[in-house]
Amino acid sequence: MHSPPSWLRSDDVIPFRSMVTPMLFAILLAGAAATPNVFSQTLPPSIQVRGDLFTSSATFAAGKGTAAFMGGSITEMDGYRPIVMESLRKRFPNTEFEFVNAGISSTCSHTGAFRFRRDVLAKAPDLLLVEFAVNDDQDAGHTYTDAVRGMEGIIRAARLERPEMDIIMLLFVNESMLETIQRGETPVSIAAHLAVAERYGVSTCSVAVELAKQINAGEMTWAEYGGVHPQQPGNQLAANLVAQVFDHALIKGERKSDQRRSADEPPIDPFSFSNGRYLEHDQINGSAEWTWQTPDWKTIAGGFRDRFANRDLMVAEQPGAQCSFTFRGNAFGAYVLAGPDAGVLEYSVDGGEWKSRDLFHRFSKGLHYPRTVVLEAELNDGEHEVRLRVGESKKRCEHGTRDSRAGFHSLLISTASCSKLPSVENAVLQTMPS
Repeated sequence: MHSPPSWLRSDDVIPFRSMVTPMLFAILLAGAAATPNVFSQTLPPSIQVRGDLFTSSATFAAGKGTAAFMGGSITEMDGYRPIVMESLRKRFPNTEFEFVNAGISSTCSHTGAFRFRRDVLAKAPDLLLVEFAVNDDQDAGHTYTDAVRGMEGIIRAARLERPEMDIIMLLFVNESMLETIQRGETPVSIAAHLAVAERYGVSTCSVAVELAKQINAGEMTWAEYGGVHPQQPGNQLAANLVAQVFDHALIKGERKSDQRRSADEPPIDPFSFSNGRYLEHDQINGSAEWTWQTPDWKTIAGGFRDRFANRDLMVAEQPGAQCSFTFRGNAFGAYVLAGPDAGVLEYSVDGGEWKSRDLFHRFSKGLHYPRTVVLEAELNDGEHEVRLRVGESKKRCEHGTRDSRAGFHSLLISTASCSKLPSVENAVLQTMPS
């Protein structure tokens, strides 16, 4: 744990405005809008600029570019993302932008890592803004190791496959994480994500640290910020931090590439999901008991989100029903909708003993909750055969369920290959189209 930083001590509060040291600068990029000719020489503790944003800014200034936003509901909702989009339009008024909203509510960095190629890299963005600190904490309850594996999976894949893409990582906050910050400690998910950012030279905007500072200075309250899903003041706070990164990282348009680190060196965690992918439907060996079906949501207890309507899921309800698949890698899991009727999924690897995982989540009582369940993450990196079967039903009277089902819409696979061009991929069982 760390001792409280000076800006959090009640006897040494420095108003944010007094910390700014003005300095003239110019952004020498053709086509860029006129911007304020001052920047914070001393950035607030909430911002760490690593490397630069030269590539994306030069591309945007040339007249066209793509910015992708990835995360959970904080990204998917109309929150900080539209404010940053408008800020970019004002900074580059002559640019034709494509904006990619790759946010999916409730999902963690594990889901992000496995869908990163499909939802982000396939769009060839010039700039990526990514956040998963809150969902890795409150939704997934990840350990430090798990949070590293997810976020490093995203960032390392970006450095491997699109090294020219600029990246900004945002660290949002929930109430318990805020209390940890206020004690001068670092929440587990934020510590893990910061380690990844430092390793790969990614600039970070800690909304958590900035909010704690402003609360301590009497400039904002948690209620004014808006809670886990920030309201306008909280979203503006986050967008302002992103703007400061741009201002600071583009002084005279100079390249600071020595701080941007490639993926040529070994990862922080050799089992990070940097080669994650989804398995295609035809890679699953089904059976009469495992069927592709579009659920009749009106007849199934629990709410669901519109993005999953009219999509086929692979579902089995009969205990003992089996399906199988083979893959090459070291990790696999399932991307599931875990509602009140979520069952137990049993699995066996390479003819080994059967293990089980209850798919029910604490948020499943009233919602078919989207979640990634990594079943194995440290297998030998090679060919594996996996058998899945429905476990015995669990009676959950308090959840309104008696007969549980096991089902998923994606199976995930990952490999720990450290080569620049991985010969093996991580995979997820794709049981539902994107």
